[in-house]
Parts: sequence; structure tokens; C-alpha cells
Amino acid sequence: MPHTLTLLGTKGGPAIRPGGPNPTSMLLTLCGRRMVIDCGLGVSRGLVETGMSLKELDLVLITHLHSDHVLELGPLLHTAWTTGLDHPVTVYGPPGTRAVWTGFLASLAYDIETRIADEGRPDLASLVTVTEYGPGVILQEGDLQVEALRVDHPPVTECFALKFSGAGKTVVFSADTAPFPPLADFARQTDILVHEAMLPEGLDSIISRTGNGSRLREHLVASHSFAADAARIAQQAGVAMLVLNHLIPADDPAFTEEHWHAAVRPIFGGEIVVGRDGRVITL
Repeated sequence: MPHTLTLLGTKGGPAIRPGGPNPTSMLLTLCGRRMVIDCGLGVSRGLVETGMSLKELDLVLITHLHSDHVLELGPLLHTAWTTGLDHPVTVYGPPGTRAVWTGFLASLAYDIETRIADEGRPDLASLVTVTEYGPGVILQEGDLQVEALRVDHPPVTECFALKFSGAGKTVVFSADTAPFPPLADFARQTDILVHEAMLPEGLDSIISRTGNGSRLREHLVASHSFAADAARIAQQAGVAMLVLNHLIPADDPAFTEEHWHAAVRPIFGGEIVVGRDGRVITL
């Protein structure tokens, strides 16, 4: 099984618009494992479009509990179950993830109970184990290791960058974060750093379409990173490739890939990839 990273959803924020990309989700194939990172709206369809059968799902990791990262966690697991999932699935997430899952089970209790009785399906609740994690190594399985670093994403305190290592490859996902210098050490000499990014000149566009005015601007500037910030972290870390993801704005035709490259290229000397739904990157 080749080592690949597939970007399933690449926009920042939960809103979706005609013809635009989906919120955050990714598929990392490493050490023979298919690992889903974040479950924004559209993750189930995105996985199917890669050719993966949802009944093969067995490992999901959530970076934090903002809706654009976790809204489709329950529906993904349920849809995999209706596709034929009959083996254990482990979900790693920050504190609070278990409550998200149990709340989903309660909301779909009628459907789940009916399908178990009427269609002979296994008990969905018993198939899924939610493991809540904090900083440090959260998974060690043969050559595969996953490590978490708490990042700076106010007001969310339980938000974690994730580092996947194995088969001589290393991939780091920044999660949502303001510029965070410790991330450079966390991502030191990695093959790929997937980092969130905003364009300063694009903030007016997203704010005018979304509303909330000054409050939304304050949140974005305090809690997220501009593309130049991501470039500085990548350059300091010495990573081979910087993948810009969780893009703000992501669905405004006034901003093209060239705008993102122009923001990063003067600072970062490695390979630059601008996130696009469905893009496959070979490690």
C-alpha cells in the first residue's frame, strides 16, 4: 500500500457554498494503515471518492471539536456501519469527543435500534472505542507512532497538532492554530507539514459574506495563521514540503493559487502545495 496523503476537505470554517471546497478532512495512508484526520462536512463522500470502502474504516483522529473538524464524525461512523462495517473502530480525539459520539448515538437511537433488529446488523456502539488524548505519544503500533502537541487556538484549549511517523516518513498536521513557535521544533525535518493558512487581503471577503463583522475578524486574527506565518514555521523546521490547508478564503474566485504562492515563496524555500479537495500527495 503506497504512502499517500489525500486532502478531502480544504476550506477553513464550517460554511459551504456552491462550487466551493468542503471543510477539513484528510486521509493519510502510512505503514499499511488508512487514517482519517478530522471529519468536517463531506468526509464520507470524500473517502468514497478515493476508492476506499467505508466498511474498511478503522482509525479516526480528531484535532479539536470545532464543527468544521468534527461535524461528520458520527455520520461517517454510521454510514460506514450501514455499508457493512463489522469490526472495531478506534477514534482518538481531545477531551469531549466521547460526549460528541454518545450524543450522536442518542440522536439516532431509533434508526440504529431498528436496523439492528430488522437488518441483523451488529451493535454500532460496541464497535466504536473513543480514546481521549492529551499531549505526548497517543498511538504506538509497530513502526507507526502518533504524537500530539497542544497548539494555540483560543478560545479552544484542547486543540492538537498531530505528528505521524513510520516507514521512514513523517507528516505533521498543525490543526487550527495562531502562529506557534514550538510547532517548528515539533515538525523538525519532517517530510510534510500541513499547516492552516489565511490571506490578509482575503479577510474582508470572508467577513462580508459571513457577517459578525469585527468579532469574526478578531477571532480569525487571534486564533489562526496567515500564510506567511505558516511559511516561517516551515522554514524554521526545515520541512521538505509545506501544504497549505484550512484555507481562508477558500472559495473566492478573486484569490488564486498564485496569491498563496506569492505569500509563501519569499519565506519558504521548499516545495509548496496549495490545498485542493481530492488532491493526492505521495510521501
